Amino acid sequence: MSASWGANCDDFYVSNRLFLKLDMSLSRETVLHFFDVMRKEFPDMVRMRRRDDGAVLLEEDSTDRASRRWIRIEPTVLRFGYFAPPDMEEVRRLSEFVLEQAPFHLTFSTIDYDHLEVVYGFDLDFIGNHDQLIAETLYRDHPLASFTHADEAVHAIDVQPYLGIALSADCDLQAYMEIKSRTATYEVRTNNYESQPLSVYLTIRKYWGYSGEESLVAVHRSMVDQADDLAANKIVPLVINPLAQAIASQP
Repeated sequence: MSASWGANCDDFYVSNRLFLKLDMSLSRETVLHFFDVMRKEFPDMVRMRRRDDGAVLLEEDSTDRASRRWIRIEPTVLRFGYFAPPDMEEVRRLSEFVLEQAPFHLTFSTIDYDHLEVVYGFDLDFIGNHDQLIAETLYRDHPLASFTHADEAVHAIDVQPYLGIALSADCDLQAYMEIKSRTATYEVRTNNYESQPLSVYLTIRKYWGYSGEESLVAVHRSMVDQADDLAANKIVPLVINPLAQAIASQP
């Protein structure tokens, strides 16, 4: 499935975020042991580094590869993902292994979980006014066109729709779609644009404490199924493809 999505965007990636209520104990031994377990399962994850903000990162060396796995540990957040995955089965394999091992090695449990997010990212390279492109492509026949295409509207400078829906009656399972423009007003004013990605994000979010306890792996598996369905039936045909076609038609 990811191959078909990649055909309609320049970069596709999946990231996951597990937010905790209490700080993790990130001792040297704890982090090294957890990363060693990850490295044994994924031997190409050999690059470890510490960021200025204190986060610790283990990732594959991206020098000679298009795709890359990564894991990032912060005091209250465990992040991991796959940039340009070859297929969704590899994404699931990484995610399920991390979520199986992390609670044991990093010592957290169900009572500590705040929420889990699965994010699909689609990047479209475009040199031009991202906001104008979004307005022309998605809002021309929309009621809001009376604002974005008004006679007094010289340029569109902030058109970044962010929509959210509940996927369960008690709202503990949610889905969000965001279109992220990276065009600055200086670029619009000078008509001098940098090559930057126009990004579309699909986020599935699950909060704990509203239903019976479920394992992280089982919850994540269901969330990925939801993301696959929304991406295939909504995000790609209704958002990604029209934007990609609009970009391709630019002079």
